[in-house]
Amino acid sequence: MWIEVSNIPHDKLLENDSKDKENKKNKESEKMKKNILRARAIQKQRFKNTKRKIKTNSEMNGKDINHFINLPDNAQKILNNAARSMDLSPRAYHRVLKLSRTIADLSGSETVEENHILEALQYRPKQIQEL
Repeated sequence: MWIEVSNIPHDKLLENDSKDKENKKNKESEKMKKNILRARAIQKQRFKNTKRKIKTNSEMNGKDINHFINLPDNAQKILNNAARSMDLSPRAYHRVLKLSRTIADLSGSETVEENHILEALQYRPKQIQEL
């Protein structure tokens, strides 16, 4: 089967493609911006009555983490197993929890779930083992 189509100048092919990509990129950026603003609003609300006047999850200390992050048993188990196998320090353990809370906020989840813990663990720097 043969279908005749009109000729399109080569410079127009790239022009349209790059415009479409730029539009898609702008839409994705706007969507991400809205998610970030929503997550920041959630955090502002969460911490509005704290004595230390913290604004973001990254500013939480150990007591704040215990107060504001309650993990379901399955998420706690995954975190503890990962902490043992990755030999996480207490500071690194808390950073994973704070990042997990932020990931949950970005996804609109009230609780930190397994997938949030797993995603946060993926952002940990890879350890290079000496031979």
